[in-house]
Amino acid sequence: MSLVYRGWERLTRHTGYRHRTRRLFTKPAGSRSGPRPEVYLQEYQVGQAVAIDIDPSTHGGMPHRRYQGRVGRIVEKRGRGYVVAVELGSKLKKLHVLPEHIKPLPAG
Repeated sequence: MSLVYRGWERLTRHTGYRHRTRRLFTKPAGSRSGPRPEVYLQEYQVGQAVAIDIDPSTHGGMPHRRYQGRVGRIVEKRGRGYVVAVELGSKLKKLHVLPEHIKPLPAG
């Protein structure tokens, strides 16, 4: 564990789930605080391409920050959310994501 010394104090580096996300998970000033109702009405088909766009105002069903901006395919609907297959390096990862954290990509 790396330590940072400031005066006589010893501060350990924190490695929580949302560490290093201050800029990544910040919404512009004056924007809506939560997702619009259309987000919940959008239906996705199995095999459809989607982009992972994390909405910081909704903490539930939020994937890890490493998946922000990645493109994946819908594998199945599970509960309120979807299982999305994302390629990360040479591996195929399956994420359970709520609809407010994904956006449809145009077909083609």
